[in-house]
Amino acid sequence: MLSEQSAVTVRASLPAVGAAIGEITERFYTRLFAAHPELLRDLFNRGNQAAGTQKQALAGSIAAFATHLLEHPDRRPDALLGRIAHKHASLGVAPEQYAVVHEHLFAAIAEVLGEAVTAEVAAAWDEVYWLMANALIAIEKRLYEESGSTRRRPWEVVERVAETADVVTFRLRPADGGPVRDFRAGQYVSVQVELADGARQIRQYSLSGAPGETLRQFSVKRVRGDAATPDGEVSDHLHAHVREGDVLDLSEPYGDLVLGDSAGRPLLLASAGIGVTPMTSMLAALAADGHGAPVTVVHGDRSPADHALRADHEAYAAKLPDASTHFFYERDAEPGTRSGLVDLTGVTVHPGTCAYLCGPLPFMRAVRTQLIGRGVAPADIHYEVFGPDLWLAQG
Repeated sequence: MLSEQSAVTVRASLPAVGAAIGEITERFYTRLFAAHPELLRDLFNRGNQAAGTQKQALAGSIAAFATHLLEHPDRRPDALLGRIAHKHASLGVAPEQYAVVHEHLFAAIAEVLGEAVTAEVAAAWDEVYWLMANALIAIEKRLYEESGSTRRRPWEVVERVAETADVVTFRLRPADGGPVRDFRAGQYVSVQVELADGARQIRQYSLSGAPGETLRQFSVKRVRGDAATPDGEVSDHLHAHVREGDVLDLSEPYGDLVLGDSAGRPLLLASAGIGVTPMTSMLAALAADGHGAPVTVVHGDRSPADHALRADHEAYAAKLPDASTHFFYERDAEPGTRSGLVDLTGVTVHPGTCAYLCGPLPFMRAVRTQLIGRGVAPADIHYEVFGPDLWLAQG
C-alpha cells in the first residue's frame, strides 16, 4: 500500500513523529478550531477536547496506522478503519473535511518538528495520511449508502424511564411518522441536542432495545465530572431537560460491535456499568433468533441499585435455553451474585467462545487478558469503547 521510498522514510522518521505526536495533535486541534470554531461547537465533543482524550485517540490511530503499513504492507487494517468510519458516519463527516484536517495537521507537524520535516519526510507522511483518509472516505461512503442518509432525523420522545439514580432510558418514534430502518444488535445512534449557549453537541448512545421494534430506545448515564474532567454536557442536558413530547435529532444506526455469524457458537457477553446497553440488545436478538449454543453473561457494577437494565438483562438471558448470568458488585452484593470486580475464575468459558466486551477500558483489558488465558482466540474477542478509542493510544 505504501510506496517503497515512502516506507523507508516513514520507518526512519516514525520515532521522531511518534515522540512528538501528542504535541502535534494538540497544535492541530488548536489550529483547526481557531480556523473553524463551528467544528468544536457543533461536531467535536467539547468534553473530550477539554479532557485531552480525543487528542490521545487521534495520536494513537495515526501511529497505529503508520506502524501497520510498515509491518503488514500487504494488508489494510480494516478493523481500525472500520471502527473510525462508523463513528465518523454517525457524526455525518463529509469527504471534503479530510482536506481541512490535512491542512492543519501538516501545518502542526511542520511547527513541531521544524527542519526535520524535509520535502521527502513531508511527502512520505502525506502518502500515509491520504491512504488512511481515502480508505475512510470509501468506507463511510458505503455506510451512508447502506443507511440511506447522511443526515440526522427528528425523533419524538414517547417515554422516559428512570432505570437508576444516574441512568435514564428514552424511547422515541420518528417525528415525521415515516418508516423506521432496522438496526443490528450492538449498534449506536448519534444524538444531537442544542445546549444553553447555542452549541449543537453530539454524542453516541448504544441502542438498548430489541432489533425489529418500531421505537428507538437508548439509555443515558449522567456523566459526573471531577477535578480533571467536566460533567457531561449532553448527558446532563438529557437528564435535566428532555421529557415526553420533546424532539431529538438522531442519526441512523452505526457501529461495528455486532453479532457475527454466531449460530452454533458459544458466546460470552461481558459488560460493566453503562456498557450493559449493547449487551441487552444482543441478548434480545439472540432470544428472538432461538440461539441454542451456550451464552455466558457477565456484568460488573458498583451495586445492584446501580445495575441499569438489570430486569432486561435477566429476562432476555432467561429466554435462552443454555444461558448463565454472573453479576459482580463492588458493594451490597446479593445472594447469587459475587462481590468485587469481575473475575472469570469459576466462570465456565466454553471451547470456541466468541466474546463481546463493553465498559471502561481497564475492565475490558482485564477481561480480555483473562479470556486469552482461558484459551479464547484474540480474533474472537470484540469490544466497544464509549467515547474516544484509547485502547491503541495506551499501548
